[in-house]
Amino acid sequence: MERWSHESIDMQEDVYMLSDLEKKIIASLQEDLPIDPRPYRMIAKQIGVSEERVLQELRSLCDRGIIRRFGATLRHQKSGFAANAMGAWIVDEYLIDAVGEQMAAFPEVSHCYRRNPTNGWPYNLYTMIHASDETSCLNTARRMSESTGITRFALLFSQKELKKTSMVYFPTDD
Repeated sequence: MERWSHESIDMQEDVYMLSDLEKKIIASLQEDLPIDPRPYRMIAKQIGVSEERVLQELRSLCDRGIIRRFGATLRHQKSGFAANAMGAWIVDEYLIDAVGEQMAAFPEVSHCYRRNPTNGWPYNLYTMIHASDETSCLNTARRMSESTGITRFALLFSQKELKKTSMVYFPTDD
């Protein structure tokens, strides 16, 4: 077993013991998931265990706080979207959950999350909108505004992708 710590898990430098199998599973999740109805079955096959064992180990890693969340990265250019815009919205706090759910339900939205506003930047709800062109992004934002009644927002269009990588905790041999 190897000692491993990560400050995003706990700022008090808790140390976790990871088995070789857990390290293999974490390493497999550092890469893109296989495009398959059962991606964990394919991962299990690659590392030589059952799909149920992979899922059991993932549950344990999550329960222990070693894995705190799973996220997806949309590579919009490879998906056929030529434009994307971050919608920054000002939403009353008592409405944030309901509005967030409504906005997240739009098929053009891949991400929707709440952040704390700061001085000079009052926005607290963010949506990533993907479309074939900027006009379509604008039209989606207008529909979202009309649907939710939220009229104070800004759209930030991506100009150039500078970096999009995942964290690597355990290097693989390839």
